[in-house]
Amino acid sequence: MDRGSGIDRGGGTRPRVAVVGTGRMGAAMAVRLRKAGFTVTAYNRTREKAAATGAALAGTPREAAATADIVLVSLADATAVTGAYGGDDGIVAGLRPGAVVLETSTVAPETVIALSPLVEKAGATLLDTPVSGSVGFVEQGRLTVMAGGDAAALERARPVLDVLAARVVHLGPGGNGAAMKLAVNSLLLGLNHALSEALVLAERAGVPRDSAYEVFAAGAAGAPFVQYKRDAYLHPEGAAVAFTLELVAKDLDLVLALAERVGAPMQQAVTNRRLVGEALEQGFGGRDLSAIAEYLRAKPG
Repeated sequence: MDRGSGIDRGGGTRPRVAVVGTGRMGAAMAVRLRKAGFTVTAYNRTREKAAATGAALAGTPREAAATADIVLVSLADATAVTGAYGGDDGIVAGLRPGAVVLETSTVAPETVIALSPLVEKAGATLLDTPVSGSVGFVEQGRLTVMAGGDAAALERARPVLDVLAARVVHLGPGGNGAAMKLAVNSLLLGLNHALSEALVLAERAGVPRDSAYEVFAAGAAGAPFVQYKRDAYLHPEGAAVAFTLELVAKDLDLVLALAERVGAPMQQAVTNRRLVGEALEQGFGGRDLSAIAEYLRAKPG
């Protein structure tokens, strides 16, 4: 697709898009698509959040889906996801034949696999397309999409995905995108834990925080996460919440459940989950994941 022309690869007009769930990531995606010239309809249980995107508003997931060729879903957990698909007012009830549903929520592979037949019965196709990247990555069109499901449906969704992502990786059948997202998050959350510990170690040894972070960012471990989370670690008192520790705990539970099912050793994830659980007990649940460093600072040696 020519991103500036509004024409897809097949020479047609841009598909109409519905966004179900306008939390941080969903809202950013709705805004990005609307600014790129797509017709976007948004639904969120809190109507004000959907209205803030500037998209047309739907009263139910069904109403949103009924307007769209591509339905993009971005919700917090499996309970919210399954609730949004089913029932008289759910996504499935409103799907148009030939529509493609992009499930970007972080859920277990089994959740996506169970929903797929319901979507197919409506004449549509479900792809699991979770993403790697922050709100800033959405705004810049730099996400990485991990896609599982039908390759032909993925091509139909490309005009939408190409506005949001710098890379779309097709990983095979449905459920593989969700599994890959859990693997990615296990790596990301391990890095968060390790960076937090290393920063507190340097501070307690007498190294100024900003100097220690400068060395981390410049060295072999200076991954993009370390770069874009700099302010959150250096100035935790004013850190914007991008990914709450409550959601971190949810994702680690999903990681560990998948690991148990497939027989993968995940000792670091077990340790991470225990530490996050301690932080939640101390009231850190609504804080950004970088607040693990703050929690460790408060712990005795």
